[in-house]
Amino acid sequence: MVSYKQFRRMANRLVGRIPEVFLKDLNGGIIALEEAEQRDPDLPDVYILGEYVEDPYGLGRQIVLYYGSFRKLFADEPVEVWEAELWETILHEIRHHIESLAGVDDLEIEDMRQLAEFRRWAAEQGYRGGEDDVADV
Repeated sequence: MVSYKQFRRMANRLVGRIPEVFLKDLNGGIIALEEAEQRDPDLPDVYILGEYVEDPYGLGRQIVLYYGSFRKLFADEPVEVWEAELWETILHEIRHHIESLAGVDDLEIEDMRQLAEFRRWAAEQGYRGGEDDVADV
């Protein structure tokens, strides 16, 4: 399993590959938190890997990565899987940032559509969650 320290180093290295222009106005930076993030009691095994946060009254614009969510989903996976998933998550959240700066919410709409599709699937399948049914959104 990738440790929290390794995860932070990996994230820093990956963020270093991103041209500065895409990080413009990301004044809260990109942070990695140790906890897992799960917000929907109806989908107890769906974890949030990262999120783009806009806080006009405090931190400004930032990307938060949840190491604990990665650990829940990828604990037994090789480091290459962690890195690929982390890279995909970082790019996804940077797209949220860029779209926010442009006043566009296409990715937000796509995220909501995918979650709605998963909810429909879960209802059709009688999904109630469980250790063997872990998903990420």
